[in-house]
Amino acid sequence: MRTTSILVGGIIEVDLAIDLTPFIFSANELVTEVCGSVGYSEERLELIERYLAAHFYTLRDPRPTSERAGPVAETFQSAVTFNLYTSHYGQHAILLDTQGGLAALNKQRRRRVATVTWLGSTEAESRLRGIYPP
Repeated sequence: MRTTSILVGGIIEVDLAIDLTPFIFSANELVTEVCGSVGYSEERLELIERYLAAHFYTLRDPRPTSERAGPVAETFQSAVTFNLYTSHYGQHAILLDTQGGLAALNKQRRRRVATVTWLGSTEAESRLRGIYPP
């Protein structure tokens, strides 16, 4: 892994009770696969990994977009469909990847569309065939 919990904690406020290792590991895997072979320096790869780790951390501990003291209310950043754009950290990682690998990955659609096929017939068709009682 290129980055550390201390470096990630330097760009995002973290809950000390939450271990950052899984987020750093995920970021490392993604950076190695998408950005590792395009000629970036180790320093650039570490920066991308750091911001991706912070992004993945926000999935576990979302950032508030608004807060209010009385009566108490909070709104959090969250939108699964926007992938890396759901946090400023993911957006920053995309910006640091000037070769566009993360942006291209972010645009891939992973949506599956369910379809239904009717194998029967409508009531009108059944009457025409004499199957459905009048």
